[in-house]
Amino acid sequence: MADTATSPPTVVLVHGAWADGSSWQRVIPILLDRGIPVVAVQNPTSSLADDVAATRLVLDSVPGPVVLVGHSWGGAVITEAGTDEKVQALVYVAAFAPAAGETVGELVGKFANPPGLAKIVDDGKGNLKLSAQGWVEDVGQDLPEAEARILATLQPPLPASTFGEAISRAAWEDRPNWYIVSSEDRVVNVDLERMFAARMSAKTTELKASHLSLLSQPEAVAAVIMEAVESIAAA
Repeated sequence: MADTATSPPTVVLVHGAWADGSSWQRVIPILLDRGIPVVAVQNPTSSLADDVAATRLVLDSVPGPVVLVGHSWGGAVITEAGTDEKVQALVYVAAFAPAAGETVGELVGKFANPPGLAKIVDDGKGNLKLSAQGWVEDVGQDLPEAEARILATLQPPLPASTFGEAISRAAWEDRPNWYIVSSEDRVVNVDLERMFAARMSAKTTELKASHLSLLSQPEAVAAVIMEAVESIAAA
C-alpha cells in the first residue's frame, strides 16, 4: 500500500442515485485548479453492495490519504465504503448518513415526504426513476430548465430494493466529517439532512440551494471539500 504519510490527499467523489460521475463536472475543475488530485467514481447504482464495491475499487487505485465525498444516495455509499483505512475525512453533500444497522428507506420514512418523492416513477419491475417534472421542479429547480431536462433524460434507474439495504458499519463514527445542507431541497427532507449533520457532529454548511448544489453552487461545495483536504494536509 502507498505511504499515506507522504502522499497528498486525493478527493474521491461519489455521485447519487439517478446520476453518474458527471454530477461533479463543475466541482472537479475547481479542485484541479488548486492542485488537488481528484477521481470521480462511476457507480452502477444497482445496489448498495455494488456501489460500495465500485467505490472500494477506486480507493484501492489511489495512493495516500483520501477525502471521500458523497452526494445524496452516495452518502450511504461513503458511509459503508469509507471504513477503508485510506479514508481520513468524509464530506456529505445533501446526503444520507445512516448509522450501523439503518437503511435509507427507514430514515426517509421518519420525516415528512418532500415534494419530489411523489414524482418517482416505478416501471412495474421495481426500478425507479424521477419524472422530468420532478427534475425541473424538485431536484434541480435552481438550474436552467433545459439542463434539468437533460439530467432527467440521462438518469439510470435505481432498484427500489436499495432503500432496504442496511449499513454494516458507519465510517463517520470515527472520522472527521463535513456536511452541506441544501436548505431548498425538495427531494431529501431538509430536517433529515440537519439531523444527520447534528448526529455526526459534522462541520456544517447550509446553502440556499436545491438538491443539486454541486451543480448550482459548485464553488461553495468545492470550498468545503478543500477545507477537508486542508485539514488532512495539516495533520
